Amino acid sequence: MRVAILGCGYVGLALCRQLTDADHDVIGVRRSPDATAAIEDAGGTAVRADVTEADELAAVPDVDAIVFAASSGGRGADAARRVYVEGLQTVIDHFGARDEPPARLVYTSSTGVYGDHDGDWVDETTPLDPQTDKTRVLAEAERIARERALDRGIDGTVARFAGLYGPDRYRLERYLDGPVTEGYLNMVHRADAAGAVAFLLREGVARDETVLVVDDEPVSKWAFADWLADECGVAEPPKQTTGERLAADDLSETARRRIQTSKRCSNDRLHSLGYEFAHPTFRSGYRDAIERYRAGN
Repeated sequence: MRVAILGCGYVGLALCRQLTDADHDVIGVRRSPDATAAIEDAGGTAVRADVTEADELAAVPDVDAIVFAASSGGRGADAARRVYVEGLQTVIDHFGARDEPPARLVYTSSTGVYGDHDGDWVDETTPLDPQTDKTRVLAEAERIARERALDRGIDGTVARFAGLYGPDRYRLERYLDGPVTEGYLNMVHRADAAGAVAFLLREGVARDETVLVVDDEPVSKWAFADWLADECGVAEPPKQTTGERLAADDLSETARRRIQTSKRCSNDRLHSLGYEFAHPTFRSGYRDAIERYRAGN
């Protein structure tokens, strides 16, 4: 199988390694020339292209599948729209018009499209309720990934990621130092974010579907912080309620909405498809980071 990973960054590089280790051919696409070495180190062939520019996409060879994992760089809704909506449309139209179009597209989205559910469980059947400009863009992109792709003869799949963590993204100090605001954490280790996408491609499942990519155990932020402190051998951090955090005057409207959003994400569908997690919960996923912390303190 030949796969193009458009936006071969944090998850994309891990996916590239997994696919090439399994003898698949991977084209890693980034707009930055500085990414070439990282893609090649992961076993892929690097191509420099911007997903919003059809002319540049011509440099990407024909493939069997596309993974759209491009990032807007943490900027606002306008930048997100340019990448996730306009870029995704450009990609689908460009590859769909080729003499040999890809059979599959996997678009990596976010559980932020659910909005607030007051701590209740959500799954793939739960109606979306995006509550920020950026998450509304992500919800629109999900529709494009399935509907526009299908119109071009490509089977689109939405892989809806929970909060990513792993190497360079453990952020221990955030929870060890506090204060920690109440609410739920829905997480997935980078190895499993990449692993789930590789599984969907390899097994040919969840075509024209959405699949939640999240680990087995959504956890209270307070409980997680206390567990982490105990494992690291430090005092439990200070806590604060949602109301206490919202009373501060240093929050943007987007940050306020994020703090008010609480839900627990189910991975029953991913399990039913047959995926086996490398890190079923944060307890194994954080083990390396905890050991390094203890060794350095």
